Amino acid sequence: MSERSGRFSGLTTRGRCLLAGGLATGASAIALDERDLLRIGAFVALLPVLALLLAARARRRIHVERELTPARVPVGAAITVGLHLHGGPLLGALRLTDTAPDAAGPQSAAPPRFTVHRLSGRGSATVTYPLRPVLRGVHRVGPLSGTATDPLGLAEFERELAPADRLVVLPRVVALQGLPPAIGAGEGTPGSALAHQGQGASDVLIRPYRQGDELRRVHWRSTARHDELMVRLEERPWRGGMTVLLDRRDVAHRGRGADSSLEFAVSLTASICTHLLARGEPLDLLTEDGVQLSGRGSGISPEPLLDALAALRPSARPDLAGPELRSGTDVLAVLGALEPGEVETLLGRRTGGGNAVLLDTSTWDPSVRDRAGSGGTVAANAATLRGAGWHVTIASAGSSPERVWSDLVSGL
Repeated sequence: MSERSGRFSGLTTRGRCLLAGGLATGASAIALDERDLLRIGAFVALLPVLALLLAARARRRIHVERELTPARVPVGAAITVGLHLHGGPLLGALRLTDTAPDAAGPQSAAPPRFTVHRLSGRGSATVTYPLRPVLRGVHRVGPLSGTATDPLGLAEFERELAPADRLVVLPRVVALQGLPPAIGAGEGTPGSALAHQGQGASDVLIRPYRQGDELRRVHWRSTARHDELMVRLEERPWRGGMTVLLDRRDVAHRGRGADSSLEFAVSLTASICTHLLARGEPLDLLTEDGVQLSGRGSGISPEPLLDALAALRPSARPDLAGPELRSGTDVLAVLGALEPGEVETLLGRRTGGGNAVLLDTSTWDPSVRDRAGSGGTVAANAATLRGAGWHVTIASAGSSPERVWSDLVSGL
């Protein structure tokens, strides 16, 4: 934008020069008593003033609405931003500059800057540009500023035409198969009670087949009886529910941006919760300090849970201390780097076993990737948890959520 200062802050450099030239010409005409030259000087001086009025009028008559399609997407999905202009005719150019953070994925080939020279006969126009978010989060797209100019480029006025809009970028969710062992419920849970209720009751619980169920779990006798595919529930169903614990501590994670261990943990957690909810499992999602991110229930939608994970930020807490984990449910913990004593802190919050994914966070940080003993610490923590009755799998930077879940389900 041209430099602007003083009383005529809406004038461009060209406009100020023309104004100064007109005034100088008028002053010279008076001194020389040249009336024709005075008329020329007055016209030249009044021209930028007229341009100033036209530009100011144009900026007041233009209104813009921004539309995000869609306004809620997973990482890497395409978004179209539409800017809908309404107003009177443009006497000059209108330069639009929108604001989009790097995490929202503005493309270098299509930056959000446009110049509109005229509106349609109905006084409207639409310009669009693409976004492809590279990092989950709640991003702000905007505000949109517009600079109106006159046809000669003598004056310009800038103002905000549209406020910022909210763009929710959800964590990446992948399809998972199967369930890990249900080891934390105990014989007193509702699931166990249901499995053994009544004299002569069947010791097998069944339900209709769902997409993704393993064929080895098909219960053929019940299938023949109901004339539809029926599958066995786990030997000890999770009717008591599942508590998923996500370690979001900043000190427990390594790496930057989309390639950090925290983003892997969030994506894995989102995939696990979506998978469990799709199977009808009651679910609680907690952070390491016991803050609940989702409402409990077996029929709840995963959308509020994904929104909460999209807005999740690292915690400054130094340890895993927190309230006791809910009794009567199984526990699945997604954990970052654990310092000495933190495994014992976690075990103190949980009576009985559980399932855990330990992230080898050194593999997300090239500066410590080859440090001696980094992998040994993770292995030692895994051994301690296994000794306490937990099922544990270790994830590294090269792991995929599907592979980690498959290892946990198979007990590797």
